[in-house]
Amino acid sequence: MNKITKVGLSALCGSLASISAANAGALEVLGSVEATWTSKSQEVTGNPIGMNTGLTFKGSGELDGGQTFSVSLTDTDKAAWSSSNITLTTNTAGKFVLSSAEGGQGIGGYDDNMPRAWEEVWDTAVGTNANFQKGVGSSTNISWTSPKALGSTIQIAYAPQNDGVQVTNKGVSGATNDHFGAGWDVVLDIDPQWAAGGFNLFLGASETDVARPQTANRKSLSGDHNEAVAGLKLTFGPLQLGGQVSVERMQTQDVFTPNYYGNKSWGVSFNVNDQLSLSYSEARHVQSRTKKRSFAESEPGKGYDRQPKSWMRGDSFQATYTMGGMSFKYSETEYDNTGYSYDGKVPKQARVIGIGMAF
Repeated sequence: MNKITKVGLSALCGSLASISAANAGALEVLGSVEATWTSKSQEVTGNPIGMNTGLTFKGSGELDGGQTFSVSLTDTDKAAWSSSNITLTTNTAGKFVLSSAEGGQGIGGYDDNMPRAWEEVWDTAVGTNANFQKGVGSSTNISWTSPKALGSTIQIAYAPQNDGVQVTNKGVSGATNDHFGAGWDVVLDIDPQWAAGGFNLFLGASETDVARPQTANRKSLSGDHNEAVAGLKLTFGPLQLGGQVSVERMQTQDVFTPNYYGNKSWGVSFNVNDQLSLSYSEARHVQSRTKKRSFAESEPGKGYDRQPKSWMRGDSFQATYTMGGMSFKYSETEYDNTGYSYDGKVPKQARVIGIGMAF
C-alpha cells in the first residue's frame, strides 16, 4: 500500500510540475487535522472523542507587468466543500476578489476578531446558536480592496442578490430568500505597524435591499436590512487586547421572528514565549423579536411591536502550546441562557482538549 501511494504521489508531482511550467503558475496543497476530547455539563456527552480534517488547494500565477492572480479551494472535514476565492492583485489598483465563502469578504471577515489563543468564545463546544453579522459574505460576491495607505485599506463588497446562497458554475440562486435584493458592504481597516506595538481599528457597514410585501401574516417594512461592526485591538509586545460591537436590523417579514441582533465581545491574549499563548475572552449577545398585537390581527402591516430583548453571555479561558507543526490546545467555557433562552438553570460549561497538526 505504501509503495502504491508513493508511486501515485510521484506521478501527481510530475503532472503538477509540467502544469506549472506550461502556465507559469504553481499549485500547492495544505492540510490540517485536529483531534479533540470534549466534556460538557448538563448534557449527555456520549463519545467525547472527535476529529476534523481539512485540505486547501492554492494556485497562483503572474500576468504581464507583474500583476498576480490566485485561486483557493478549501475542503473541510470529510472532503466537504467550504469555500473558494479567485483573486486578482494589481500593481496600483488594489485587489479584486470573486468569493464564494461563508463570511470571507466585507464585514463577514470581522464578525469576531478579538484576541484569543484558540477559538472564539462561542465556538468552544457549548452550542450557543449565536447570530453574527456577515453582510454579503454569506452570498457569492465581488469585492475590491484598495492599496494600503499608511497601513489603511478600504474594502467594498457587492452581491447582486444577498440571499445567503453560494452559486455554482452556470447556476443561479433561484427564489431562496427572494425578499432580499442587492447588498453592499464597506469596511475601513486601519492597521499601522509600529516597532514596539500597534493598533487595529476597523469600521464596517452593510445594507441589503428588502422587498416590502403587505399580507395577512407579514408586516409592511419601512427600511432595508442593515448591519454594522466596529472594533479596536491594541498590541503591546506579547500582550494584545481588544473589544468590538456589532448590530443587525433584520427587517423581518414574519411575526414572532427575530428582528434585531446585537453582539459585543472583548478579549486579552498573552504570548508567554514562542510556544505558549494564553487568553481570556467574554461575549454577550442580545436578540429581540417582532410580534403582532392581538387587537390588530386582521390589519396587515399594523399593530406590531417588539418583545423584550433576550440575551446570553459567555466567557472562555484558553491556552495553546505549539511544537513545530503540532499544537496542544485547551479551552474552558461557561455560558448563560444559550440559544437566547432563559432556561433557569446553572450556566452550561464545556471543556475541550485538542491536538492539531498542520502540513
